[in-house]
Amino acid sequence: MTLGKFIERLAQLVPVLLGVSLIVFLMMSLTPGDPVEIMLGDQHVTPEQEQALRHDLGLDRPPHERFLVFIGNALQGDFGTSFYHRRPVGEVIAERLPATIELTLVAMILALVTAIPLGVLAAVKKSTIFDKASTVGSLLGVSMPHFWFGILLLMLFAVHLHWLPVAGRIDYEYQVEPITHLLLVDSLLRGNIAAFGNALSHIILPALTLGLAMGAILMRVTRTSMLEVMRADYVRFAEAKGLARHRILFRHALKNALIPTVTVAALETGTLLGGNMIVETIFGWPGLGRLVVESIFQRNYPLVQAAVLFYAVTYVMLNFLADILYTILNPRVKL
Repeated sequence: MTLGKFIERLAQLVPVLLGVSLIVFLMMSLTPGDPVEIMLGDQHVTPEQEQALRHDLGLDRPPHERFLVFIGNALQGDFGTSFYHRRPVGEVIAERLPATIELTLVAMILALVTAIPLGVLAAVKKSTIFDKASTVGSLLGVSMPHFWFGILLLMLFAVHLHWLPVAGRIDYEYQVEPITHLLLVDSLLRGNIAAFGNALSHIILPALTLGLAMGAILMRVTRTSMLEVMRADYVRFAEAKGLARHRILFRHALKNALIPTVTVAALETGTLLGGNMIVETIFGWPGLGRLVVESIFQRNYPLVQAAVLFYAVTYVMLNFLADILYTILNPRVKL
């Protein structure tokens, strides 16, 4: 990819982010509920004190002025101060982001290590019982809502069987000094196997809940792509040459079949970041998604706007990364 092409792709990000910022600002502004009244609650304050708080939060300005101020500050890396935490929004998001990244990575790994082998196997064993069972399973995985499947897992493995914890990221008795701020990684780097096991037990259920739909979609995409590639002329030529079956599958067919899978995986990873709001709330996971849900109820405008901007940037950059991987898997593809 040339430098000019790279700059052009980055420039396309600007109108997307402006549009997302405007939509979120309008939706939050039109949502019933006054942030000042929510913050004050049942406290008895004078109108002067209420007006002073409103001025301090910048809510006494016209909506268009507040939006322009937010955009101007955001361009300088300043996303404002959280209404509820009374701290810079960037600091609050940075504290919660590692938990969300860790959950998303584990869910993505679970989806990939199960979906790709099952998709290839279903293609190889086309029209068999295994293929039909995998088709039904993938349809169920796509059809089940996250919140419903998560509650089922919670009821079974946490409430009834008591095999896994109900909520949280790690028990309070375990203390892991942060290095990467990813508990699973840091506990291994510190050699704290007990903490690793405890953190792993906490992340299993939310990761399964998030990874189910992604795995089901990736399996179907991989199967369909493999079937198409297996009918290609170069695969038939390789078979005619007498090459081993496993060599044809993994060296010739799978590499090309993974191209659409890479695209869908990038899109689904962005969906995981956005869809984790409900899952993090159900499992009490202290991540960014749960923070956004709390901030919406609190009408914490700056934090919601900054978080949604982060989601938008991540989604676009993942698509950009998928395009780059396209060229690696298939050099004939040019961006």
